[in-house]
Amino acid sequence: MRIFYVSAILILLFSGCSDLPMKPPKTTEMRLVDLLEGLDNNASREERRLLAHDIITRAVQLNREFDRSTPPKLHNFLVKTGIKKKGLCYHFSDGLYRYLKERESHYPHFGFHLIGAHIGSYWLEHNALAVTRKGGKVLDGIVVDAWRQTSTVFVSPVREDRAYRWVHRPARGCL
Repeated sequence: MRIFYVSAILILLFSGCSDLPMKPPKTTEMRLVDLLEGLDNNASREERRLLAHDIITRAVQLNREFDRSTPPKLHNFLVKTGIKKKGLCYHFSDGLYRYLKERESHYPHFGFHLIGAHIGSYWLEHNALAVTRKGGKVLDGIVVDAWRQTSTVFVSPVREDRAYRWVHRPARGCL
């Protein structure tokens, strides 16, 4: 009987109010377009729109590929226990990075970089993508974090992200 109560409590804790990875709000895409303008105002509005659209669309595709329908930390648990195959933060950053590098010629004013925080800490390490102006510094770029929130992409200037202190990871490569 005790197992029943513990199971019921766990189900209630982990099943309530979870976002489903559906179509992200249009405002995230528009916010990203605006942030990209701040990186390089020489980039055309069309280039910024295309890049923002491609980032958001690919993030939605990755959510579907990784069968993610739970909050990030619960999904990590499911991956680490073998219930799900992929969906850790670096799967998202690597997936976005590879996709954008393949299409790099479409975004001549922008560069793409892997970034991380709390590197080496089993419980705290986190990875994301940074978009910079071509040749720009990562700390002057934009964090694109498709893992942090279940149903949308977190975007913010790197320096303004209060949750993580990001560092450039040029040697990490994609796994």
